[in-house]
Amino acid sequence: MELLEALRFQLDTCFNGTGWHGPTLIGSLRGVTPAEALRKPRGSKHCLWDLLLHTTYWKYTMLVRLGVAEPHTFPRSPSNWPRTPDSRTPAKELMKRWKADLKLARETHKAVVQAMLRLDPATLHQIPPGGKRATRWILLTGIAAHDVYHAGQCQLIKKMIRR
Repeated sequence: MELLEALRFQLDTCFNGTGWHGPTLIGSLRGVTPAEALRKPRGSKHCLWDLLLHTTYWKYTMLVRLGVAEPHTFPRSPSNWPRTPDSRTPAKELMKRWKADLKLARETHKAVVQAMLRLDPATLHQIPPGGKRATRWILLTGIAAHDVYHAGQCQLIKKMIRR
């Protein structure tokens, strides 16, 4: 398998494919209602919605580091842990916003994959312009691992809120 195709496979199977490790990030959110997505388990700092937006932000950061997106243009704020809607928001509005944020996550993921597929494989082990020490390879495999890490958190949170 070509190197970029192998990376695409890894990115997709960690985000929305069929992961050997269990549920993917999007898979871990399948069937979650907006109200559930906002529930924080006792003693937890984050809810499922927080994790969705956090992982989406870091995919956007990948786009910036790959030279595809402009810095400071992520559509939600604050950037890394964007604010989620208030749980008292009407149910219809919550559903609209939840679907919009799921769509943003999918679109951002797709943009990262497309940007990665346009890379010259010879540049994968180079630090991108403006980077410090992480090569493109490290960044791309790291973002896949980031999705799996938070998919696991999502699974735990779902169990805690559905008791």
